[in-house]
Amino acid sequence: MTSLRDGYVDMPPTRLRQPGNRVFGDDLPQQVRLIDGNLRLSVNAFSIDDGTDVTLIDTGASNAWHPSMGLLPQAFREANIAVDRVRTIAFTHTHLDHIHGLILPNGHDAFPQLSRLLVPKEELDMFCAEARLQRFHERAEAFDGGQRIGANIEAIAAPGHEVGHTCFRITSEGETILVWGDIVHVPSIQFDQPEMTWEYDGDQEQARACRLRIMALAADNTYYIAGAHLDSPGVGRITRSGNSFRFDPL
Repeated sequence: MTSLRDGYVDMPPTRLRQPGNRVFGDDLPQQVRLIDGNLRLSVNAFSIDDGTDVTLIDTGASNAWHPSMGLLPQAFREANIAVDRVRTIAFTHTHLDHIHGLILPNGHDAFPQLSRLLVPKEELDMFCAEARLQRFHERAEAFDGGQRIGANIEAIAAPGHEVGHTCFRITSEGETILVWGDIVHVPSIQFDQPEMTWEYDGDQEQARACRLRIMALAADNTYYIAGAHLDSPGVGRITRSGNSFRFDPL
């Protein structure tokens, strides 16, 4: 598996929410790292190479959002992975920083040999509402939580951030890694205080409960984790620490 960095996005700290959807004011904890007054979120995608083909989980934003993203093609070159080996793409969810990398800024297909495009069933209509991705609409295949999308890859439903938000459990030779999408947006606080939510969580209560469940799953089973918005490369392990968790980056 290879971590591929699409770039980063800077967001105001007001996006981080306390229970009850309360915005932080002057009481923002010191542990929350800011860059020029903003939260900096890495944007990561992950490729799984079985020796023949490559499965890609999420695709970054291309030129659909901030100019600090869209570096996925460069990441493929740096990793020496040919884009025409990507045959399967699976989305954790359909927010624009995860799906628009299907298309290069010049309008060409980013992955010319793509044969399977997997979208969470609950978000298929949302994907098909993206006009820029119209030529992919008929190719999109819905999947459910619990479904195996490959010999070593299982989808795990993790709704809350979005209705179909999904993690992928990948197992090989006795090791397991959980590619968990947007379970955590602000790693400097959400491991220590997992009750903190994100303004763009579609259902904050559900997202909070899901975060606790998925963190416990990873910690109790000593899984590696890989997060879309953990600081690049976004891979490590988590352990329990009282009622909280601790992230140890790889």
